[in-house]
Amino acid sequence: MSSTGEDRASGPRSVNLTRGGLLLCKVRGVPVLLAPSWWLGAFVLVVLYAPLVGRVLPGAGPVVSWAVATAFALLLGASVLAHELGHTLVALRMGLPVRRVRLFLLGGLSEIARMPRRPGQEGLVAVAGPVVSLVLAAAFAGMLLTVPAGGAVWLLVAQCAVANGLVGVFNLLPGLPLDGGRILRAGVWSVTGARSTGTRAAAVGGGVIAAGLFVWALHGIAVDSPDRWLRLALGLLVGWFVLAGARAELRADRRRQGRAELDVARLMRPVLQLSAESPVADALAAGAGRGVVLVRVDGIAAGLLDAHAARELAARSPQAPAAQAAEPVRPETIVLVSEPGDEIAERVRDTPAWQFLVIDDEGRPAGVLHRQDVHGAAE
Repeated sequence: MSSTGEDRASGPRSVNLTRGGLLLCKVRGVPVLLAPSWWLGAFVLVVLYAPLVGRVLPGAGPVVSWAVATAFALLLGASVLAHELGHTLVALRMGLPVRRVRLFLLGGLSEIARMPRRPGQEGLVAVAGPVVSLVLAAAFAGMLLTVPAGGAVWLLVAQCAVANGLVGVFNLLPGLPLDGGRILRAGVWSVTGARSTGTRAAAVGGGVIAAGLFVWALHGIAVDSPDRWLRLALGLLVGWFVLAGARAELRADRRRQGRAELDVARLMRPVLQLSAESPVADALAAGAGRGVVLVRVDGIAAGLLDAHAARELAARSPQAPAAQAAEPVRPETIVLVSEPGDEIAERVRDTPAWQFLVIDDEGRPAGVLHRQDVHGAAE
């Protein structure tokens, strides 16, 4: 989701979380985006669903059929958004940051920035979405009691009840990347103590689900089902999505295992502490091959010497204070030498900085970690 590259001529690039779609709103600071592919999915749904409306409501003309199909597509999009916000709000409640929520061709995605550290966290975040969908299904079903049967409004409410029920139940199927697959992973993880074992089991489940979807789609053609074309499109697209998602989860798990073995003590560069008032040319020379922490007279760190900025400043004014070429030390750019390697790799990936101060368990500077060194070791 985020770039692993860096342009040292212009400094590290931060990820623009509002790119890749239309910004609808922000929920507790989390951007909600509508990806361009959502419009394609909505259009296909309307085109395939409108003829079915005409069959169910024989007296409905083209205008009513297209209006009902369009309203259904919009309400389905809102339902998927509610599903994803269920994941998002539970994740935030548990202290797991969420980068953004995106609605796209085949559904939605809550991009949780940090992997859950306990099986219970993963299971609760995963189950939240289907619970929201099933609650919506029950709410729409209840509305049927107040709507006159047989009309366009009744059909729309009934279809929303069925669609939310199907979304909730389908997402509970035990295969990645579905929520049920994440619940299965959490269960296997809690029993075996190994998240990777849960990932492999849930990925196999995803493959079985994809195969079932392909068979269901082709069976509709074989028996000449009235909804065969809608069924074919949904079966093949969703089956491909599930299969591709399961494979992506396996690849991500292999990368995560590699990051977990990251040896920070080996990667970090030696650290040198200098006065923030030191001439920038001297600080640059002294810091060759090392990280430089610039310290003010009151003992507070002014920042890490940015070698690129220091070279530019030294070329103009070699006696200028090195503090003018310092990159501030922020909480997110400080890592503990004892932190797990995968957590450090995720922090480096998500933080717009090119160097990080490594401290020991007593808070003393132990070294400096460069972004490109971490990326080189983690890939």
